[in-house]
Amino acid sequence: MFKNLGVALRVMILSSLVFAGPQPAQAASAFEIESGVERTLERFYETVSDGKKLVKDAKGVLVFPSVLKAGIGLGGEYGEGALQINGKTVDYYSTAAASLGLQLGVQKKSIVLIFMQEGALKDFRASSGWKAGVDASVAIVKVGAGGAMDTSKLNEPILGFIIGQAGLMYNLTLEGAKFSKIQR
Repeated sequence: MFKNLGVALRVMILSSLVFAGPQPAQAASAFEIESGVERTLERFYETVSDGKKLVKDAKGVLVFPSVLKAGIGLGGEYGEGALQINGKTVDYYSTAAASLGLQLGVQKKSIVLIFMQEGALKDFRASSGWKAGVDASVAIVKVGAGGAMDTSKLNEPILGFIIGQAGLMYNLTLEGAKFSKIQR
């Protein structure tokens, strides 16, 4: 009896993930992306105590308001965002990644990449498909209570912040994520 219960439970969980998972992605308009970027930056400023100063000092800021990740053994994630320089959107980008391994669930997060050095921003913009961890290293900055940051990484060329995580997966990495310019 319990043997069949385990199988039934697995089928129910997998079915709920398949049918309740993300719906087919629709490309966002430039207005939708920029609205999401502004909301995400406001949340970033509320979450990270020196967030406004970091963005002000940055050479560029790449913001992905909503990156969805889903996986059942094989996983994938996708999101669209905008690159801002001096507070103005200059380009639109998508991020995508695939993963294989022990994973089950759905997650939504926002990503803020802050380019602190002109050379890092120039290399990013010149690439046709930039991969985190391959083309450049992104220092993931952990934010603690009261918005305090891990200051040991603040001298890195590219700072990465993952905020607003919601869902059943937990992953604080951008390794393998590919960033590509898109037209909007």
